[in-house]
Order: sequence, then C-alpha cells, then structure tokens
Amino acid sequence: MAASSCSSWSSRDDAANATYVGGAACASCHAEEARLWRGSHHDLAMRPADSSTVLGDFRDATFRYGDVTTTFFRRGAAYMIRTDGPAGRLIDLPVRYTFGVYPLQQYLLELEGKRLQAFSIAWDARPESEGGQRWFHLYPKEHIAHGDELHWTGPQQNWNFMCADCHSTNLKRNYDARLRTYRTTWSEIDVSCEACHGPGSAHVAWGHGAKGRTPRAGESMGLAVSFRERAARAWAIDPATGSARPHGGPLQAEIQTCAPCHMRRTVVASDYRPGRNLYDHYLPATLDTSLYFPDGQQREEVYEWGSFLQSRMYHAGVTCSDCHDPHSGRLRAEGNALCAQCHARARFDSREHHGHDPAGAGGRCMACHMPERSYMVIHRRGDHSLRIPRPDLTLTLGVPNACQSCHGDRDARWAATAIRRWHPEPKPGYQRLASALGGRIHEAERDHRLAQVLGDSTQPEIARAAAVGAIADRGGPEGVAAARAALRDPSAWVRAGAITVLARLPLEDQMRLLPSYLDDPVRIVRIEAARVLASAPAGDFSDADRRSFEKAAAEYIASQELHADRPEHCTNLGTFFAQLGRYAEAEDQFQAAIRLLPTYVPAWANYADMRRMQGRDPEAELVLREGLRHAPAASLHHALGLTLVRLHRAPDAVQELALAARLEPANPGFAYVYAIALHSSGETKEALDEIDRALRRTPESLDLLAAGATIARDSGDRVRALRYAERLAAADPSDPASRQLLDELRGSGGAP
Repeated sequence: MAASSCSSWSSRDDAANATYVGGAACASCHAEEARLWRGSHHDLAMRPADSSTVLGDFRDATFRYGDVTTTFFRRGAAYMIRTDGPAGRLIDLPVRYTFGVYPLQQYLLELEGKRLQAFSIAWDARPESEGGQRWFHLYPKEHIAHGDELHWTGPQQNWNFMCADCHSTNLKRNYDARLRTYRTTWSEIDVSCEACHGPGSAHVAWGHGAKGRTPRAGESMGLAVSFRERAARAWAIDPATGSARPHGGPLQAEIQTCAPCHMRRTVVASDYRPGRNLYDHYLPATLDTSLYFPDGQQREEVYEWGSFLQSRMYHAGVTCSDCHDPHSGRLRAEGNALCAQCHARARFDSREHHGHDPAGAGGRCMACHMPERSYMVIHRRGDHSLRIPRPDLTLTLGVPNACQSCHGDRDARWAATAIRRWHPEPKPGYQRLASALGGRIHEAERDHRLAQVLGDSTQPEIARAAAVGAIADRGGPEGVAAARAALRDPSAWVRAGAITVLARLPLEDQMRLLPSYLDDPVRIVRIEAARVLASAPAGDFSDADRRSFEKAAAEYIASQELHADRPEHCTNLGTFFAQLGRYAEAEDQFQAAIRLLPTYVPAWANYADMRRMQGRDPEAELVLREGLRHAPAASLHHALGLTLVRLHRAPDAVQELALAARLEPANPGFAYVYAIALHSSGETKEALDEIDRALRRTPESLDLLAAGATIARDSGDRVRALRYAERLAAADPSDPASRQLLDELRGSGGAP
C-alpha cells in the first residue's frame, strides 16, 4: 500500500470502526482487480454527465410521447432536456448524471429539494444493427402524464430513494422531512471496491503495518468481510451423476454481500456493511405472485437473488462468483463452457439430454434453464432459478415455459409431449411451490398445501417465506397452526412472516406466543413482533416484556423514519402510533403521507380508521370523502360504507358498499359485506344474486358460500341453502361448522 494513503495500525482502527478511503487506495496494491473492475457495469453505474459518459444523441434530437415532444440538446458543455415538468409545462433541465451504460442509459435530472429523478425516455445503447442507437420510452404501451406517480417527476422515479444506494458507495440519503429536501452524499459515485468489501481504512492500515508479509491463519487483515472461504473450496465431478459437488457449503459471506443490490427488499436499518447480518438490515420480498409466477419464475424485475435462492445450484453450494468474475462482472466462460465447469459435457451437452442439435440455439444450456424476459423494454435477463422446463405447468397453471420462448408457434401440450418422449420418467425439478401458490383450488386445499411447504425444512428458505406470506394473506386454520410451528424456523425471514400470520389470533394467544420474539437475535423478527403487539394494553406485559417491547418498538419506529420521504412508510408509522394511542403523532404521519402523495389510498383509509378507534366516526366520514376526491378507490368506498353503517345511515351505506363491489369485482370480501348489507336492508333476493355473481368469479370463497347458505336458509329457501352448504362442506371438509350446517339442512327436509 502507498504510504501516503495509509495510517499507522492501531487497535482502534479495526474493521468495526473503519472508514471509507476510496478505490484509489485499494488500486495501489490490487492493480489487477482494479483493472478488471474499470469499465465494468459497477464502475459505470453512475457518472457525472460529460462528453466521456453521455451516450445519447443530444444534437437537437426529439422524441414524442403522448402529446409531449421532448428535445435533447446542448447548451455549451451542458447536456439539456426540454420536456414536461411537474406542472405539465415544458421546462429545460441539465442532465446531472448518467445512469447505467448498457443495453440502455438513463439520465438523472434535478428537481426542487435536491431530488434527482430518473428520466423515463432512455437511450438504447445497443448497436444500430440490433435495433439500438435510438431514444425510447420505458412505458411505451401506457400514457404516463404529469401527476402520475410513474411520471419521471413522480416518487417511483426518485433516484434518492429508489436507486441510489445500489448505484453508489456509502450512500447517505439524508432526507429532511420538515423541509422535504435531500442532502444525499456518497463516498464514491459508482459501485466501487468498498461497496462490496466494506470500508477500507483498517485494511489499509494493516497493509502498511504488515509490510508485505503473508497473513496469519484467521487474521482479519482489517477487512470488514473476508472472502477467503472460497480458497478452501474444491469442486469435483461425481462420475455417477455427471455433476460436481463442492467440499463445503454455500459461501454465505459472498451471497449476502451481493444480495442487498440484487434483490427486491425493504431497508429496515441504514448501517449495513458487508459482513453484517442481512436480516438485521433488509426485509426481502418473497415469491409474491405480483413479482413471480406461481412456480417461482421471474415475472417482474426481481434481479437475481430471489430467483437464485430457489435453485438447486444454490443449495448445492454454487455462488455468484462461480459463474461471474466478481470484479469485471463478466461470465467466467462463454456458452455451454460455463456450465461445463460443473456438469460433464459428455452427459449434458448432448442430444440425449436436451433433444436438440448441440451446435444449435436449442443446445444452449441457458436457453432451457435460464429463459430470459425483457425488462425496461430492451434489457434481457436470465432467470437465475435454474429450473428444468415444465410445459406441463403451463397447462395447469398458465406459467411460461422455456420451450415456447423458442417455439412460439407450438403450444404447451406439444412441448410437454416432447419432454416426456425424451425423459419418460417424470422430472418435477427442485422447486415444488407451484401447486400451493397457483391454480384455482379451494381455500382449504390451498391452506393445506401452504402448510406442507412451510413445514418442509428441505424447501428453500424463500419458498417457506413465500408460503407463510401467502398464509398471512389468505390462510385458514391449518395455515395458522403451521405458522405457530414456524416460529421455531431457523430462518429469521420465516419467523417474521409467522408473526405476521399470528396477528389474526386473539390478543390472549398473541400475548402467550409472541413477547419472547421481541428479544429475537435478528432485527426483522423483533420489529415485526413490536408491530403486531402494538395494540396490546401496557398492563398485559410483564415488566421485562414491556422493556423489550419498548426497545423493539423504538427499532420499528426508526426503520420507518428511515423512509420519511415515502407515503407508505409514513402510513405505517401513523398506524403504529395510533395503535399505541399516540394519536397526535399518528395524525402528523398520516398527513405527511397525504402531502407526499395525495392519491395514496392506505393513508386515507388508515387515517379514517384511527378516527374510528377514537370513536369519531363523523370525522372518519370526512376523511374518507376527502380521500375519495383524490383517489376514487374501491377500498375507500368500502370503508365509507362501513362508517355509514356505524352512523346508522343504512341506505347511504348500501350505496357505498355497492360501489366498492362494482369497482373491484374480484374482491370476494367486498361482495360478501355488500350482500350482508343488502340482506340486512330486507333485499334478500338481491343479496343472493350478488353472492352468485361473486361466486362465479371466486367459486372457492368460504365466506360467500357460508353467507349464501345462511341467508337462503333464513329466508326459507332450503333447497338453495343446501346447494351452498354442500359446496361449502366440499371446499372445507375439516370445518365442523360447515358440516353442522349441512347436516342441519339435510335433516330439515332441504334435500330434494
């Protein structure tokens, strides 16, 4: 290390207290690594806009989107964009930074409050022969106008919150909630050495003091995280299987270093550095079906970590740098040679294995095992779950399959037949979540399948987390029982999800099961326990548990205050304060959320619910009506209907509940409440007609079936009641109440 960049070694300058020194200090000793990194996507993640970094055509080029014509031009040395601003009028703004490099490059523009916004018209950096060298809009099939949160001026395009910490090193967002401004800082503008290795001052000092000697065994060398675990690993191909197995398990230090920027997640603490517990700082997104297909294939832009965790490769010990050089980011080998590092070519790179010409496109391993999808219009990304093609699941669940990505003129039945011909013995693959998350099955059966996944320790952690998340959304008694058992899961991610499920239990059960998790060793578990227990009366806690709750509650509040620039987190905090009875603070947070985004529906709904908790329903009505003026959402109409019921204004209530059911017909809960309201108003026929309409859309809804059976029974239509009851008992055969209702109707002469 160069003496000029080093401080003397001291016991105080250790990895825990290290500071950032910049990549230049690293390059002085690690020249080869620096050479590989230079020019990589990490290096070029973000740059000041100048003639050496801007790739787009700024020679008075124009692009029309909707009724707005955007012009890209130069003003002296500045790169300028004339486009519609926050008020919808044309404004001229200089490009502050380039964002990314290939296959597309975006540009960051600065708005009031030091907000950097990612412009939605991007430059296609591919060669012209591949369709590139053009401007294009990232939402070509929509019309995103000013005022929309997806507009380039809106919160979803805000660099400070959405993008910054993964495109820079040692980023501090520094948002001032009172002034609604940012003072965002970073050590380096790109993804540099210390983004992955942690702050380097202690390592620099170690290098100065070590004077080139070989590190002693177990010596930290002042590093925040050591990747030397790779040096002890060896791979050997098993002749029996043709696949390699490592000596040693997955390299968790490496995986957890890559994960924060290669996954969908929520930040819960801002002090993450490589080597620290991932789940003390991030709550990952699960296999939510809005992000993934029911079998776990990538749907939306989920990056790589969540997919890779599902793979057999990950569980066999493969890690990111087995395929990618960690400094350049490039693949370690091209084509099938990459996979042949671990899979014998004679066995797998053959027609007998994949049924295609080994020299053709169909013979590429990635074509079958890493099918690509396009994100940001032109960015093709392979699915890192490394699964076998399952066209049979296309037939049952409607998920995509790799075969049809090449054979678009053939159907899934043809593809499934071909695979059965090549591999007569069924090969279901490693991932087994599909039947639990997908398909039209009754709620009780889905509950059973989710409970099976959750209770299976051989399932990937992300699959168990997805199962407990689905139970939290719609699970029944069997799922809740499985969640109780999952409180002992070794994964903090799963334990936190189990606590979410158990929030539906009576308070007495929550207080028996959950207080010990306020002291869980991992933060995401502690703060979820605090969130769920927030409504418990202070007197229900022991003195020790109360102290633990207060500490965990402070952590939860801090996790939400990190995101004071986002309406969803202000709403979370407002709801938490309301449950604690801290109503003035709750109101401040709800109003902050509404100022940030007046169309944010949960802020209005939870604000009104706080008024309900206070016994102030007339004010709840005013909140909901004001919310509907900004966002005419079904959920607000539904909440208003329930408020009007409490205010004894039944005709007005029925009207609002009807609007909710019409605006969101796929929501069986809205239809159920509307039907009950109709029946209570004496409109029984209309209530049963509403139930029938809703059941055609959601035939597995237990609530609708139970409501239909009881309303029809009470109105004297025993035959119709019996039909509902038979369907209910078939959907949930383990429920004694369903069985009792069916027996009652059969015994009363309802059967034909």
